[in-house]
Amino acid sequence: MPKETMRRTAADNEYLHKDFHGSLSGGIEYLDTHFGEAAVKEYLRDFTLAYYKPVMDDMKQRGLAALRDHFERLYAVEKSPVDVRLDGEVLTVRVAKCPAVTHMREHGYPVARLFVETTRTVNETLCDGSPYKAELLEYDGETGRSVQRFSRRRS
Repeated sequence: MPKETMRRTAADNEYLHKDFHGSLSGGIEYLDTHFGEAAVKEYLRDFTLAYYKPVMDDMKQRGLAALRDHFERLYAVEKSPVDVRLDGEVLTVRVAKCPAVTHMREHGYPVARLFVETTRTVNETLCDGSPYKAELLEYDGETGRSVQRFSRRRS
């Protein structure tokens, strides 16, 4: 029988990382328990500055349109509906249920007390060094449902 070789790269596979959310939640809980809330926020700020640097750079060029595109891509990858509206200088993101929180609850992962900071702190950090601010207007810890608003800072 002849030998068959299959060549694949990671790009050939659909991107799927749902169990990452459970690991992140566990890490957040560990930091909170052993080092406190400030350590959780510091970790998420450092993560955002490194991982989302391309988004932050894009915001410097295209403003809130870059952030709108980011959220649309993010929720498309998660296969989760989201209502993203850019109206002039205000971007509103309405999440009916967070795909991360939903996955964790469906699979019995504990959701860290400070998991909300993956929205609040990450969004605030995305706006660092920009003329925009992030506000978490609503958040439901059971479902991750949220309303997020980004707008121009007042001088």
